[in-house]
Amino acid sequence: MEAVNGTWVSGFVLLGLSSDRDTQVSLFVLFLAMYVVTVLGNVLIVLLIRLDSRLHTPMYFFLTHLSLVDVSYATSIVPQLLAHLLAEHKVIPFLSCAAQLFFSLALGGIEFVLLAVMAYDRYVAVCDPLRYSAIMHGGLCTRLAISSWVSGSINSLIHTSIAFQLPMCTHKSIDHISCEILAVVRLACVDTSSNEVAIMVSSIVLLMTPFFLVLLSYIQIISSILKMQSAEGRRKAFHTCGSHLTVVVLCYGMAIFTYIQPHSSPSVLQEKLISLFYAILTPMLNPMIYSLRNKEVKGAWQKLLGQFSGLTSKMVIG
Repeated sequence: MEAVNGTWVSGFVLLGLSSDRDTQVSLFVLFLAMYVVTVLGNVLIVLLIRLDSRLHTPMYFFLTHLSLVDVSYATSIVPQLLAHLLAEHKVIPFLSCAAQLFFSLALGGIEFVLLAVMAYDRYVAVCDPLRYSAIMHGGLCTRLAISSWVSGSINSLIHTSIAFQLPMCTHKSIDHISCEILAVVRLACVDTSSNEVAIMVSSIVLLMTPFFLVLLSYIQIISSILKMQSAEGRRKAFHTCGSHLTVVVLCYGMAIFTYIQPHSSPSVLQEKLISLFYAILTPMLNPMIYSLRNKEVKGAWQKLLGQFSGLTSKMVIG
C-alpha cells in the first residue's frame, strides 16, 4: 500500500492495552487462560454433537457452526494479541493486518446471520412443531448455514479491500488491540466520511437486518408461548429458547453499541474493551451457556463421561 509521500507501508504498530510490562504479563496470563478455555469449550461442544446421535438435529447443527465461528474468531485475534503482550516491538505486517481484519470482520458477520438462522429454527420449533421436521430438513439447514458463511465473507471482503486501498499516512500506529476496521480507516490521510457511511450501511444490512429477524421471531415465539394452556409447556418452550436468547443479547448488544453510529462511537479505550469482550469473553461463554442451560447437552456430557469412566476402569482392571 502506498502512502501519500510515496513510501510503502509494510506494517503497522498495534498500541494494545498498556505499555506497562507488569500489566502486560498479567494480561497475557489472563487472556491465555481464557483462550484455552474458549478453544476447549467450543471444540468439546462440536465433538459432543458429532458423537451423540441424539444431538443430530437442526438446532445442534447450527450450534456446531456457531462454535466453529467462535473459536475461529478468537483465534483470528487472541494469538496475535498474546504475542504482542510479550513482544518489545508490537509490529504486525501489512498482509497479516489485512488478513486479520478480513477474518475477524467475516466471522463476526457470519455469527450475526447465524444467530438469526437459529432464531428461525426456534420459531419453527415452538410455533409450528408438527411440521418442524418437514420444514427444517437437512437441505434447508445446509443452505442456511452456507448463506451465513457466504454473506459474512463477501461483506468482509468488500470492506477489507476498501480500507486497505486508502492512502495511509506515514504514522502507522493503530490505537487498538487488533486490525479493527474503524481503527485502520482512521489512519487514512483523506476524508473517510464515505467509508464511515459504508460501514454504517453495511452494519445495518448485515447486523440490523438479522437482528430484526431475531426480534420478529421472538415476538412470534413469545406470543405462541403465552397462548399455551399448559404451564409446563410454557416452561419448556421458554427453556428451549433461553440459551439462544442469552447469546443473542451478548453478541448483538456489543456489536450494535460499537458499529451502528461511528460518529458518536465510544472512546478508544471503550472500543478496545468492547473488542476484548467480543473476541475473548463471548466465545468463552457461549459453550458454557448452552451446556449449563440445555438438558440435552448436559445429558450428552453425562453419557460421554460415563463411557469414559467405564473405559478407564476397564483399562485399569486389565
